[in-house]
Amino acid sequence: MPTIVLLALTGLGLGALYFLVASGLSLIFGLMDVLNFAHGALLSVGAYGTWWAASGHLPGAGPGGSGFVLAVAFGTATGAAAAVLLELALIRPLYARPREQVLATVGVGLAIPALLSAIWGADARPFPGPRALSGTFDLLGAHIPVNRLVLIGAAAVVLAALKLFLGGTRHGLVVRAGVEDRAMVTALGIDVRRAFTLVFAIGGAAAALAGALSGLYFGSVDPGQGTSLLIFAFVVVVMGGMGSVTGAALASVAVGLVQQFANYYTTAGLGDLAVVVLLAALLLVRPRGLTGRLA
Repeated sequence: MPTIVLLALTGLGLGALYFLVASGLSLIFGLMDVLNFAHGALLSVGAYGTWWAASGHLPGAGPGGSGFVLAVAFGTATGAAAAVLLELALIRPLYARPREQVLATVGVGLAIPALLSAIWGADARPFPGPRALSGTFDLLGAHIPVNRLVLIGAAAVVLAALKLFLGGTRHGLVVRAGVEDRAMVTALGIDVRRAFTLVFAIGGAAAALAGALSGLYFGSVDPGQGTSLLIFAFVVVVMGGMGSVTGAALASVAVGLVQQFANYYTTAGLGDLAVVVLLAALLLVRPRGLTGRLA
């Protein structure tokens, strides 16, 4: 029983990390029809921004207490700013040219990890997380890492915030209307471009937050961290239904649990194969994923 509880909670923590990455990816694709292959690079920016701030380079930030909260906020804001810059400089001129759009974001996704590697080296850097989040707590005989609960809580907050943004705010409604009929919304005097930039900022912030908290999960940061997590984020987005935030949340839970249980009860590394098999089986039954719509 303790083993099952441990695997379930750690699987949910891993699924929460996948959702934080996939939520921004799904939001940007669902609202703007942009397949952003540079999304993993935004995660790396957030991870290194948090690591840099928590290492004492930012006044007031540090590895403990409110200092760590400030470091996470700094990393998340850095990722959001990078996403805005990406949208303004690269994506906006290519909205009508999806092929060039994909190539450009792939290029950025390769360039940013290379830049981070050139500045701080290719080796993983120990992540200075709070001591309070490095321990465990007992649940039904299992010793659960505290940071898994942090990931689960962060994912729940992000899911609720995105649902509120999409269905309960003026900006969310403007973006949805702009996707359906951009010319009509522009004719009403609404600047759709600003709304699209906001969506990119939110997506980048979610990716950067995932990067900040991935340091807690893995205990270190490295330039390729975002690239490896982006692969599973794409799996989650496809399984959940392209553009569905709710579907991404459900798929994240499934992927995290399957991966953890498969890695434990079979040969280490077969968890990735189990996820691929799960994806193939789901698409055979439901080609559009769990939901296949923005919700």
